[in-house]
Amino acid sequence: MKLKGLFLFFMLILTCFSWSLPFSYADSEKTVYIVPIEDTVEKGLNAFLKRAVSEAEEDNARAIIFEVNTPGGAVDAAAEIGKLLTTTNIKTVAFINNQALSAGAYISLNTDEIYMVPGATMGSAAIIDQAGNTAGKKAESYWFAAMQSAAKNSGRDPIYALAMADENVHLPELGAKKGSLLTLTADQALEVGYAEGIVKNQDELLKSLNLEDAQLIKVDESFAEKLARFITNPIVIPILLSIGSLGLVLELYSPGFGVPGFMGLSALLLFFYGHMVAGLAGYETIILFVIGILLLVAELFLPGGLIGILGFAVIIGSFFLASENVIHMGISILIAIIISIVASIFMIKVLGRKMSIFKKIILNDSTNTEQGYVSNVNRVDLLDKQGVTLTQLRPAGKIKIEDEIIDAVSEGAFIQKDQEVKVIKVEGSRIVVRGI
Repeated sequence: MKLKGLFLFFMLILTCFSWSLPFSYADSEKTVYIVPIEDTVEKGLNAFLKRAVSEAEEDNARAIIFEVNTPGGAVDAAAEIGKLLTTTNIKTVAFINNQALSAGAYISLNTDEIYMVPGATMGSAAIIDQAGNTAGKKAESYWFAAMQSAAKNSGRDPIYALAMADENVHLPELGAKKGSLLTLTADQALEVGYAEGIVKNQDELLKSLNLEDAQLIKVDESFAEKLARFITNPIVIPILLSIGSLGLVLELYSPGFGVPGFMGLSALLLFFYGHMVAGLAGYETIILFVIGILLLVAELFLPGGLIGILGFAVIIGSFFLASENVIHMGISILIAIIISIVASIFMIKVLGRKMSIFKKIILNDSTNTEQGYVSNVNRVDLLDKQGVTLTQLRPAGKIKIEDEIIDAVSEGAFIQKDQEVKVIKVEGSRIVVRGI
């Protein structure tokens, strides 16, 4: 039975190996890789493209065709992608089948050749911050230089690349009036040398490149890479951090480990997983995060508060370590903290008495006089009784009534020691006396 199992395992290995032969030993001189660049440009896309280019280089492919259809995205991610495309020895082609705006235009300009479908557009590459506002002068200066450099390196007139990013560049013949950014149509791009041709589909593109006989290998994103691209999106990051922090806060006030804690830890682990797949974080960030959580747990058992503050600082540090852009991460953490505070107040104040999950963390019981509870003993039995002061009353001191020593206060006047007094008022445990 064991030999039969080993034989089946051996046959499975041979089958898998035989399936891999066409890919491993394909004719590299006729291999063309097709790589999509779609949706928002972010760090996760950079990790995917790095893998695709690496596979093409290992296969010694004739060319890599990037199918571009993106509205743009993160400038820092686009800069890394541009560097990746200019450093490879393989011919790179941007096939714009819809739009290549903002960071997408920059990526396309870093390829060796650009082809567009009829109706495609390229340009509108202003640099903006997370709030949608124009970035500062320093960031704009960098981006203007980067756009011009990308055009120069590919043998194109840099004035059009600058007009895509700078609204002050005036090119009325192309529709770029002062105060607006240049966006080239396919015909305009061909006219100014920003496109080598206009093709209707992939087949026409391959014919124009004399690659119609090439073996096409399409590189698709894996599930992990798609998840990483989603998680590293600048909009998704503060949402994940908000869910994580809110879940952990609710878990601290509820007994045991339940849904809030699982939800919070899952969100934070997804955050680190996405950044690890995107190549932004390593295992050291998760180790740092775990240390921070352990310090927070230790704070529940050790007095002082210093360990808790240190744990919180270590967790925040792990977030910054997992991100290359400190400013964006700082904004995301600030948003998460604000959302967590507001959501916690809302859930406790508004939903706390209606939803059973919040009843566990909110004290609804009260101890009042109507139910027989008293905060202290009410000595009404001492009213009108007489005694002697054992100490001076200034106005507080001690008196002796019968054989009982009692803390008392005068009604305001100074009373000497060994003077007779009378209890004139009892307010719970507060005994008020007057000298006789």
